[in-house]
Amino acid sequence: MLTNYERLAARNKEYLWHPFTQMKDYNNADPLIIERGEGMKLFDVHGRAYWDGFSSVWLNVHGHNVPELNQAITDQLGRVAHSTLLGMANVPAIELAEKLVEITPKGLNKVFYSDSGATAVEIAIKMAFQYWHNQGVRGKTRFITMNQAYHGDTIGAVSVGAIPLYHEVYRPMLFPSHVIPYPCAYRHDGGEREVLEATLTSLRHLLVARADEIAALIVEPIVQGAGGIVVMPPSCLREMSALCRKHGVLFIADEVATGFGRTGAMFACDLEEVTPDLMVVGKGLTGGYLPVAATLATDEIYQAFYADYQEQKTFFHGHSYTGNPLGCAVALASLKLMEERSMVEGVRAKAAFVERKLAAIKDHPHVGDIRQKGLMIGIELVRHKATREAYDWSERIGVRTSLRARELGMLTRPLGNVMVFIPPLAANEAELDAMTDILIESIISVTEGAH
Repeated sequence: MLTNYERLAARNKEYLWHPFTQMKDYNNADPLIIERGEGMKLFDVHGRAYWDGFSSVWLNVHGHNVPELNQAITDQLGRVAHSTLLGMANVPAIELAEKLVEITPKGLNKVFYSDSGATAVEIAIKMAFQYWHNQGVRGKTRFITMNQAYHGDTIGAVSVGAIPLYHEVYRPMLFPSHVIPYPCAYRHDGGEREVLEATLTSLRHLLVARADEIAALIVEPIVQGAGGIVVMPPSCLREMSALCRKHGVLFIADEVATGFGRTGAMFACDLEEVTPDLMVVGKGLTGGYLPVAATLATDEIYQAFYADYQEQKTFFHGHSYTGNPLGCAVALASLKLMEERSMVEGVRAKAAFVERKLAAIKDHPHVGDIRQKGLMIGIELVRHKATREAYDWSERIGVRTSLRARELGMLTRPLGNVMVFIPPLAANEAELDAMTDILIESIISVTEGAH
């Protein structure tokens, strides 16, 4: 007689294909199967609790099973679950659009909904391309991205991605993009000043030579996520934005990972008072409850599409669940909670606490770099601290360390050799204390060979 877990594990193996997962490797182990969540913890079907140390892939804000968010969905469910935005509107979508315009950088006055960060990036790319086309500028068809950039997995988003492991196999399907270096001081002998200048010089030279063929630059502002939680030097974002403006190139900020308080500001662009031409948001928008994303545009972008019907300047793009009322309703409730609990302001103190805790392993021989902005933290593990020699991919050091953390009661997912710690913003100091203790112990245990 099979247990409930055994039945689920067998069906999981038989029917499910998991994202970013080598299934042959995955199916050789007993799967973790989550049954419920409460606060900062997730519980598996055996009833064992785990801290959610990466916010369920960087998107949870308030924790799990939050009464106010549950109620917002229930209330909206009693009205209507879905109604299309194609040619009509719904109440939560209108109210959320107004709220997003209020809280995003000044000048982003129009909201176009979608259902994930990748599709919102796809929209931004198409908007930028058609913006120039609608104005009779046919030559501006190329995009600039940054080394190790990740913007999602749709074809357009992959075309402006630059992580070879994820993207190279699809290269024949993609449109080409110009790639400039992301300023990673840890992997540059000259430090922050020189790496900043290298990035800005590369962008400046490219714009001087080819601005007439470039539609837009897309960037993960302040923190590059999947590339290893790499933090930009101060002023980099602002200088890049200014260069784009000077040379007549649109500036797209991908705030999917960095938005909604994660960096200690509502949006990373706020840290340097940058207003992009297009901004992409997702992940934390609904507090981690439902798949809603948005692309925000300036009035200038919007007006390039605003024309008589017969001119055919319409933005011919949409998704079946665009502006879903359930998702928009819970997003409004999440933003309300963030305001009531001064959550963004609270992130700064929590980030300082985490920084103090992680100082305990700063000099550890296998901790190469600790990178942090707000509650986005990446800890790069290396074979030799002095030489910065990386562990070989086959050693699976990040995977092994994450599995050890799971044994100790916390879930996270590494980026190669970089351990990721991105807890829910609502986690209090005691909860962060417990999570960082596990993170530290798992790193020491695995890198020193005790596990």
